[in-house]
Amino acid sequence: MNTMDIFEFTQKMDGDLSEGGMQTVALGDGATSGEGHQSAPSDPALPWPGPNSAMPAQSAAPPSQPIPAPQARPTSLPQYPHNPGSAYTSPNSANSPEYGNKWDCYISPFPAMSPIPLATPTTPGTENGAAIVRSGSSKMESIKTWSISTYKCTKQLLSEKLGKSSRTVDAELEAQIEALRDTQRKYSQILRLARALSSHFYHVVQTQQQLGDAFADLAQKSPELQEEFIYNAETQRTLTKNGETLLGALNFFVSSVNTLCNKTMEDTLLTVKLYESSRIEYDAYRSDLEMLSQQPRSEISSIKLEEAQRNFNGHKAHYDRLRADVAIKLKFLEENKVKVMHKQLLLFHNAVSAYFSGNQTALEATLKQFNIKLRSPNTAPPSWLEQGEY
Repeated sequence: MNTMDIFEFTQKMDGDLSEGGMQTVALGDGATSGEGHQSAPSDPALPWPGPNSAMPAQSAAPPSQPIPAPQARPTSLPQYPHNPGSAYTSPNSANSPEYGNKWDCYISPFPAMSPIPLATPTTPGTENGAAIVRSGSSKMESIKTWSISTYKCTKQLLSEKLGKSSRTVDAELEAQIEALRDTQRKYSQILRLARALSSHFYHVVQTQQQLGDAFADLAQKSPELQEEFIYNAETQRTLTKNGETLLGALNFFVSSVNTLCNKTMEDTLLTVKLYESSRIEYDAYRSDLEMLSQQPRSEISSIKLEEAQRNFNGHKAHYDRLRADVAIKLKFLEENKVKVMHKQLLLFHNAVSAYFSGNQTALEATLKQFNIKLRSPNTAPPSWLEQGEY
C-alpha cells in the first residue's frame, strides 16, 4: 500500500464517520482504545504493522472493503457461579469457545460484588462471643433455680397452713426468738415514752427560762417588789440550769435505748428472718426427697433422687449454719442488753432523783460518772422534728 492508497483510505473512513455511520471496531490482541492509539482491523487476515516495523510493499485489501459490524452485546449480565476456588472461564473471555479469540469490549456498569464477607465473623466460641454466651446461660440458670425454689417454698407454706406437711421445729430456739420479739416491742414502748418525756421536759425548761427573764425584767421596773422578783428569777434560772442537765441525761438515755432497740435487736431479727427462710427451703426439699424416695425405682427416678439428695444436703447445711448464727447472736444480744440497760437505768434513776430532790451536786456528779457532755448554751435548740419525735 503506497502513500496515495493510505490517503484515499483515510478519506473513505472520514466520510463514513461524518454520515453518522460510526462503527465499533473490535480491538486486536494487545491493543487498547482511546486517544493516541490506533484501531486494529477486525479481520485477522489483514496485517497490522508494529510501532517500529516497516509498511509491507503489497496491498492487503482494497480501501473500499466495508468494515464488519460488531457482534451484538448481551442485554443482561450472565450469571456466574461464585466459587472462588474453581477454575471457571467467562463466556466473554478471550478463550471462550463462543467468541473465539476475540476480545469482548463490553464493560459492565455494575460494581463487582462478592458474597464472601471481608471481615471474619466472630463465632460464639471466640473472643467476646464466649463471654456473652456464658453470661446469658448463667442468668437463665439463676432464673430457673429461683423459679423452682420459689415454687417449692410456696407449696411448702401452703401445705403447712393446710396441715398437709410437717415443719422442722427447734423448740428452744423458737422460744428465744419469740422472747426477743416481745422484748423489742416492750423496749419500743419505753423508747416512745422516754422521747415524750424528753420533749415535754424541754418545753418546761424553755418556759422556766422565759419566766426567769420576765421576773428579772419586772424587778428593774417595780422597786416595791424588786426583792421578791429577784428571788423568783434566781430560782427559775437555777431550775433551768438543772433542767438542762437532766435533759442531757434523758437524751443520752433515749439515744442508747434507740440503738439497742432499732439497731442491735433489729440486726439479730434480720438473721432470724434469714433463718426462717432457710427453714422453709429445707423443709420443702426434705418433703421433695421423701416423696421421691417412696416412688418405684427406675433409671429416671434414681437420677431425680440423687439430684434431690444433693439439693437437700446443700439446704440442710445452709439451715444448720443459720441456726448456729441465730443462737450465737441471741446469746451476745442478751449479754449486751443486760450491760447496756444496767448502765442506762442507773443513769436515769440517779439523774431524775437528784433533779427533783434539788441536789445539784449529785446531778452534776451523775453526768460526770457517765461521761455525758451538755450542749453549749450558744448552740441552736433542737428542731421541732427532734422535739416531737415520740
